[in-house]
Amino acid sequence: MNIKKLPKIELHLHHEGAAPPSFIRQLAFEKKIDLSNIFNPKGDYNFSNFNEFLATYEAACQVLKEPEDFHRLTLSVLEKSAENGIIYTEVFISPDFCGGGDLTAWKEYLSAIEEAANIARRDLYIDMRGVVTCIRHNGPAAAKKAAICAAETASNFVVGFGMGGDELVGSQADFKYSFNVAEEAGLGLTTHAGEWGGAESVRQAIHDLCVTRLGHGVQIINDADLVIEAIEKKITLEVCPGSNVSLGIFESLSMHPVNSLLKSGLSVTVSTDDPPFFNTTMTTEYNNLKDVFDWDENVFRLINQNAIHAAFCSEEQKLILLERINSAWTKT
Repeated sequence: MNIKKLPKIELHLHHEGAAPPSFIRQLAFEKKIDLSNIFNPKGDYNFSNFNEFLATYEAACQVLKEPEDFHRLTLSVLEKSAENGIIYTEVFISPDFCGGGDLTAWKEYLSAIEEAANIARRDLYIDMRGVVTCIRHNGPAAAKKAAICAAETASNFVVGFGMGGDELVGSQADFKYSFNVAEEAGLGLTTHAGEWGGAESVRQAIHDLCVTRLGHGVQIINDADLVIEAIEKKITLEVCPGSNVSLGIFESLSMHPVNSLLKSGLSVTVSTDDPPFFNTTMTTEYNNLKDVFDWDENVFRLINQNAIHAAFCSEEQKLILLERINSAWTKT
């Protein structure tokens, strides 16, 4: 089974967090910005805990200043995704990094990103959709700006709204207004929960924000009643095993609950989160899951089917993706 070449669906990918270190170094060189302190001697991103990760992430974003930078970033990210068999990806894009929440500027950045996505669709056979995200630790006021940007540009390309950032700042309910704005615009809803905030953050996300997907969501394993509720409400988990292990949420993949979550009946998907930060790819994730949990083609087909059903794209697009996934993974 050549896992790398087989088609895959990814729902949880941060746009800036998918930037290869070499790409950021090149932009820094061009712009004469010194970012040497965010890389280790091997040239990889340098951090040792979640707060340092956030600081490194935001420092790297300093070189992404113009729409053209995001055009180049999009092509770089999608090229890497396509190399690992991804045929459809929903990418988190943030107005905070693209014009600071200003709607006019956001439209310029978004246009550059979508143009690059169209090129990648033509040349690399990968389809991208955008999930506009607010950043939790930037506060509710910034989130409202992000939600307005999302609602005003909702389209076949901008299909969702979500929230990333520091899960321990404030509560999910603080951002209810923003999620209501996005929902009224017809956007799908997701939020980071159950990564650092425990099962209670998952409960808040489901009850207060009415999301259909959870970014990570893995701490739900500690609340049996909540697992049942999530199954009944058809909530999908965007699980990123390599990220969770790299950041120390779990000591090893063998201790990660992804297999137990799947066996419980929850809708589980697999993504890479911020792949170059965690030295991973979708191929790496799949191979590790195969080795540690003995996942076979039937399991991988299931998690991709889950991802398609939970995707924020059109029903027509989902049928096309299901055909590709079912055909390819059945032949292995």
